[in-house]
Amino acid sequence: MASPSESITPERLAAFDETMAAALAQRLEEDDYPTPFDGLSDWHLMRALAIHRPELARPYVHLVDQEPFDED
Repeated sequence: MASPSESITPERLAAFDETMAAALAQRLEEDDYPTPFDGLSDWHLMRALAIHRPELARPYVHLVDQEPFDED
């Protein structure tokens, strides 16, 4: 497993497969990170997968979707 702080590169995204995407999604679902920054790093990685490798992230899009909200 790659370090959460590892840079998101095209090569890293290309190396992802279904098993790796599922493991990433499970970490996000469990939300048991040593620091909030580790969770945010995984969230950014899943978001990058959703953009660049949507076929892998499609089952987990609920983890990156954000509901619009009204601040008023």
